[in-house]
Amino acid sequence: MSLGAFKVLPVILWTDALIFALLAAVLALVWFIRRQPHLRAPWAAVARRPMAMGAALVLAVFVTIGLLDSLHYRERLSDSPPDRPQYSVEVLSAFDALVGKLRTQQEKTYSAPLAMQLYAKEFIERGGATVRAYPRLKYGGAQLKQADARVPDLVRRVILGLAQGLAASLLLFGLLAAWQTRHRGMAFGEWLSVWGTGRLGWPGRTVVLTLALMLMLGTATFHLAAAYHVFGTDKVGQDVLYIALKSIRTGLVIGTLTTLVTLPLAIVLGIAAGYFRGWVDDVIQYAYTVLNSIPGVLLIAASVLIVQVAIEAHPELFDTAAARADIRLLALCLIMGVTSWTGLARLLRGESLKLRTLDYVEAARAFGVSHARIISRHIFPNVFHLVLISIVLDFSGLVLAEAVLSYVGVGVDPSMYSWGNMINGARLELAREPVVWWQLGAAFAFMFTLVLAANLFADGVRDAFDPRTGGRR
Repeated sequence: MSLGAFKVLPVILWTDALIFALLAAVLALVWFIRRQPHLRAPWAAVARRPMAMGAALVLAVFVTIGLLDSLHYRERLSDSPPDRPQYSVEVLSAFDALVGKLRTQQEKTYSAPLAMQLYAKEFIERGGATVRAYPRLKYGGAQLKQADARVPDLVRRVILGLAQGLAASLLLFGLLAAWQTRHRGMAFGEWLSVWGTGRLGWPGRTVVLTLALMLMLGTATFHLAAAYHVFGTDKVGQDVLYIALKSIRTGLVIGTLTTLVTLPLAIVLGIAAGYFRGWVDDVIQYAYTVLNSIPGVLLIAASVLIVQVAIEAHPELFDTAAARADIRLLALCLIMGVTSWTGLARLLRGESLKLRTLDYVEAARAFGVSHARIISRHIFPNVFHLVLISIVLDFSGLVLAEAVLSYVGVGVDPSMYSWGNMINGARLELAREPVVWWQLGAAFAFMFTLVLAANLFADGVRDAFDPRTGGRR
């Protein structure tokens, strides 16, 4: 089949490749953990904690959106010849294809959430005369002829969405009940009683209620977004809900890829400093002390500016604006990873100093066991819970760090969707009269939801993996 037969051209950005490589590694790790009872036990404890499972479901929604937004492609131009296909320079994603009109329905400028009119008055023709009034939106509420019909239409769409979400929740609950009653050999009434009292052995009530709330909220938002701009529009008339959803991928990339850079440095240097001590400890301590002495924001800003100059000096290396923005995002992840490993390294150094004095480690050295084997068999497994806890706790901090860096102008590319760029763009909007608040509000709502879910999940992981708290709970 010739290339001209395809209507789209797949595009693999650097961050796309890293994201799916990380996904493959996580799936392989899950398969390995399932085969090891001693590794499966603490994760089973995490799965029994209601807050952790509810947060995991919310995180799963964010991750799904991020993965869909990482499947990029370019559409073939309609007037290109079949033997020499030409493709658009705009890079889209599978998520863009799913949301459809949410991306393309662009207004003239600002409009408030769920509004039918622009946010500012303009001179328009009405009844043969020029008057100054609020013009109607091109897409928001276009199905209505009169403004008085907006509130009843909003109520109808919300009720319809909630009803559909509730129906889908009841269907899923029925399927779950059928599977559980057959698996456990129980009558439906008996299983329902066990589920209602929380004696299933896993947080069934939390899972069902969380899924029901997400389905109802999602269907209601879907019905509203089909006819209105749920979070309004920005300065150029683009839907703020679409921008906030597209920013999820940027937050996830910052949180995950930065961790991939941080972990090797922190684990290797932290354990080496605590285990070997002596001049190795002195050199590593000197390195992270010097790094901590440099203001982090200034170091990241200088590095990002150097990368930006290098990108602008070699424009021939990037065929699309998305590729150029992606390289800057990848560079930001590398820079933040190199500058944020010191905290975990200090923690691992202190724990390794304690572990190296234990009897079984001293006995292994006395029997001539190599340092590499002692570290891999005795030191690292005993500090792994600290590494895991640090990962999930630092994720939310990295998401917030991107917002701060983009706010001061040294974060991701201005053309890339991110919550930091939304906040930066809303900075001047707050000085308008009347105030344009919804872009900042949408960024805050999505960022707060992701960070809160990550922190709640981190609490569950900490309680399950920390022997000082896991046993009591």
